Amino acid sequence: MLVGYCRGDYIDPCGREVFTPIKLSFPQIKVGRGKCLEAAMLNRALISIVDDDQPFRESMQKLVKLLGYTVEVFPSAVDFLASRLLQETACLIADVHMPGMTGVELYRHLVDAGYEIPTIIVTAYPDEIVTERMLKDGVVCCLEKPVDDEDLERCLRSALKL
Repeated sequence: MLVGYCRGDYIDPCGREVFTPIKLSFPQIKVGRGKCLEAAMLNRALISIVDDDQPFRESMQKLVKLLGYTVEVFPSAVDFLASRLLQETACLIADVHMPGMTGVELYRHLVDAGYEIPTIIVTAYPDEIVTERMLKDGVVCCLEKPVDDEDLERCLRSALKL
């Protein structure tokens, strides 16, 4: 039996966050308000996040790390494409609306270049036609901002076939 630690539900009188020992089980990962990460081993699959919105990018990075994945973030599609981590990426999370190359254009560029990276598209401006077309083109999921942690977890599991 493995034991790990997760965030407690309280702060001690000195202002320190209390960590509680828990028994970890495979392969469950539960994240949410008041829930702890319950994974005996973190998934080392690299998730790359491409979004021009820095606060959202940082928030997603924290959430995906909390789900147990290795994460790299990029402020633009161009930065991601220039990265040496492109070939190591197991799943891509990309925003639809970005300056320069959009998330949709990034996905199509990767497919045309022969990369088969499972992709999750996120947007603050949902468009039923774009969503339907992206899903038909092979995108794993299309999520609306703000992203629900359970929806993201479901999409990541689907993308990584877990």
